[in-house]
Amino acid sequence: MPIEIRELIIKTTVNNNSDSPSAGNRSGGNAASNIDEIVEKVFEIIKEKSER
Repeated sequence: MPIEIRELIIKTTVNNNSDSPSAGNRSGGNAASNIDEIVEKVFEIIKEKSER
């Protein structure tokens, strides 16, 4: 029997420490725009799957 997910909660933590090896060459100002782009893509995927 399939399971229907009615609510999806995504929590993230963004750490802007320059000592972090995962920070790479990203600047702090782009972090918010990157998160916005990722969230938009996730919503698009969810919408696409719900339309099927």
